[in-house]
Amino acid sequence: MTAYTSARRTALGALTVLAGALLAAPAQAQNYPVSSGQRATAQQVAERGVPLSELAASAPDTYVVKRGDTLWGISGMYLKRPWRWPELWGMNLKALPNPHLIFPGQTLYLDKDGDYARLRTSARGEPETVRVSPRTRSDSLADTALPTLKPHLIEPFLVEPLVVDAEVLQRAPRIIATQDERVLMADGDRSYARGDASDPLRAEPGMPRHYRIFRDAIALKDPLTGEVLGYEAQYVGKAELIRGESFEESANGKGGITVDYVPATVELTATKEEVRAGDRLLPAPARAFVSYTPRAPQMEVDARVVSIYGSNSVSYAAQNQVIAINRGTQDGMEAGQVLNILTKGDRIKDTTDEAREVVKLPSERNGNVMVFRTFDRVSYALILEIRTGVRVGDRLVNPE
Repeated sequence: MTAYTSARRTALGALTVLAGALLAAPAQAQNYPVSSGQRATAQQVAERGVPLSELAASAPDTYVVKRGDTLWGISGMYLKRPWRWPELWGMNLKALPNPHLIFPGQTLYLDKDGDYARLRTSARGEPETVRVSPRTRSDSLADTALPTLKPHLIEPFLVEPLVVDAEVLQRAPRIIATQDERVLMADGDRSYARGDASDPLRAEPGMPRHYRIFRDAIALKDPLTGEVLGYEAQYVGKAELIRGESFEESANGKGGITVDYVPATVELTATKEEVRAGDRLLPAPARAFVSYTPRAPQMEVDARVVSIYGSNSVSYAAQNQVIAINRGTQDGMEAGQVLNILTKGDRIKDTTDEAREVVKLPSERNGNVMVFRTFDRVSYALILEIRTGVRVGDRLVNPE
């Protein structure tokens, strides 16, 4: 490795650390401390920006942000390699440190200085400001700032995949019966659920009222080692707790009192598929604005595709589908990290050789994915672009 390459990797790695520390949303806490040396190196790189050679051929000098734009889309508009967005933005702490403070109506300026370029929210010489038009109502910044990706592509998956210990679902409240003794249930139907003896379903102040419904914890196995990385629960739908579990007393006709157990009542509010007895209930997490910046990982990544989410019978994943990979938070994976996906080179017989020797074709770059949800040993990533279908066992590495 040349001294230039080594220095460049050090600078990029330090910049990525700083970007993650400054730009990650509260829900995506940075796992690694930023040293003073890394901060200084990152700041130095950021002040310089990216080489002009990294700019996309059609990168505009000015651009007015529109509703419907995404951070990834704007990154691709300006850069050949969108994951270098933190460098183009420039982590100048005197200016806006967070790309998610980009709003519709704002003008972005491409500032070229020598052989490098940076993106600003004001023309050279003007203070970095955000111009806000008068309005008669107030909105949360989280609701108006640009999302990283089109919301409909990932929002369903922010709550759907759930990687748990096998015993978690077994201890969770379960649906035991339905109105009118239906076998399957859908939106608007009511059903009856029962919690664990030590943790019954209660409709009391401070207790959960909204639940997600899951079934069948499927083992996620590492394609290389066969080790179980976790159990993926199948998302079925949502439910609201109407009435908690209770006991009712009634006369037994013999002068005594009979105490009957009465299960909780839940109403199905949104179902992805039919709900049935035996499905499990887990409290729904509070809805949070997920903000993350597309960037290269700060460490070396060598991962594999574990599964194609929601497609048990499909062998290949297409663009905008979600895959699970065999790296998680304990490996340093974070939301917003971009990875290159490589094809798994097939083994073929060399028909041009009399010996019919078996050879393995090389792995080829097939596209990009972005990690958007992480668990201890598994992460979920959205396929941003690919040339051919993605399959279990395909390799994921740092972007070039």
